[in-house]
Amino acid sequence: MAYQHIISRRLDPIFAISIGLAAAATRINREEKEKGRSTAQTVDVFKRRLSLWWEGPGSK
Repeated sequence: MAYQHIISRRLDPIFAISIGLAAAATRINREEKEKGRSTAQTVDVFKRRLSLWWEGPGSK
C-alpha cells in the first residue's frame, strides 16, 4: 500500500523544511568546528550574516 503523506498534507512541507534546516545547521556547525571555532562563535557569525541580509547592504 502506497502512502500519500508522511504526517499530513499540510504538515509534510513544514516537516521537510525543518529537516533540511536541521541538516544544514548540523553540517555548518561540524565544518566550523573543524576550522577551530566554537558553537557560540558560529552562532555569532550566523546572527551577523542574518542581520546583514535582513538590513541589506549599506544600511549602516
